Amino acid sequence: MTDTTPAVRFRSAAAADADWARAAGVCVDRLGDVRGCTLGFLYVSDALAERATAIVTFLRSVTGIRDWVGTVGIGVMGGGEEFFDTPAVAVMVTDLPAERFRLFPVVDGDLTPLRRAAGGWLDRHGATLGLVHVDPRHPQLNDLIGRVAEATGAFLVGGLTASRGAFPQFTVPGDTAVPVTAGSPVGEGGLSGVLFGPDTGVATGKTQGCSPIGPTRTITAAEENVILEIDGEPALSVFKRDIGEELARDLASIGGTIFAGLPVAGTDTGDYLVRNLVAIDPRNGWLAVAERVQTGQPVLFARRDAATAAADLDRMLTGLTRRLSGPPRGAVYVSCVARGPGLFGPGGELAAIRRALGDVPLAGFFANGEISHNRLYGYTGVLTLFV
Repeated sequence: MTDTTPAVRFRSAAAADADWARAAGVCVDRLGDVRGCTLGFLYVSDALAERATAIVTFLRSVTGIRDWVGTVGIGVMGGGEEFFDTPAVAVMVTDLPAERFRLFPVVDGDLTPLRRAAGGWLDRHGATLGLVHVDPRHPQLNDLIGRVAEATGAFLVGGLTASRGAFPQFTVPGDTAVPVTAGSPVGEGGLSGVLFGPDTGVATGKTQGCSPIGPTRTITAAEENVILEIDGEPALSVFKRDIGEELARDLASIGGTIFAGLPVAGTDTGDYLVRNLVAIDPRNGWLAVAERVQTGQPVLFARRDAATAAADLDRMLTGLTRRLSGPPRGAVYVSCVARGPGLFGPGGELAAIRRALGDVPLAGFFANGEISHNRLYGYTGVLTLFV
């Protein structure tokens, strides 16, 4: 029997302008015909964060699309363009059937607003993927992400808002953690997003941007975020041996290049969380990392530079391409603020994605932390494809 279901379409656009209305208006013009579209993805650079409510209200009015999801980043991507550290708006719209997705408002410690907005839909359809955005000021980020993943049963992707001003999230009106205005589709203070049902084809990939430079070892003594010993030796001695003599001679130069990697328990893919080295105590031989650690926990050290980041991005894109049966219809890309033009050059990440996947409609932002498979990462790029 021939499938006569119309193919889902995606359109994306972006524009830079210090005047939010001009930027949003150019995006609408570039999108073209959006009749029948049901869902919009919206990312705004932090220079325009204070005008978040005006931007989403304008887009809802002009396009007729009620549901918009997204947040603010130091930079945004859309329509094949990347705008970093400049006032800009990026959008993507789709005519995905309304029963295939459900938005939920900002939730904090209480998940009641999520259940109120999406509970019945989840009971009927279930969710395979959730695109979420999180306020980085929340005191229990990892716990909140885990609780939402458990409550929805979805594979969560997304990122943390990155802003030097306001921290808005675009969502549906509801009992938001910190409502901007009553009944507003903008909130802040917790986690919000959109859930996709099993009838929506998706594929996701994550690029670490780092390469291990030594074996996986074991923390044999630790206190809070300080590694005292590794494999029974002073942590700094092992660290110097793993990173090599040249780097070990000038430890002041390793910032932004060498990181601690904390392998994820229960995975068979070699996945690890990348965390900053925040202090070195040469007298005691201790290392402090930006994460609580425990005795018995595995640890490795990893290097990040332009070459390793580009190679790992290509690896991720090659793996995703092999899993596709045809060209993707749309994409969302969340990249770390420490990547972008500083690591890849202007537009470098988008250029790599286009080489691998073609001119796919895409929207995304540069985040303060990235989410993949219900975990919070750093220095990563997370690509979600609609297929």
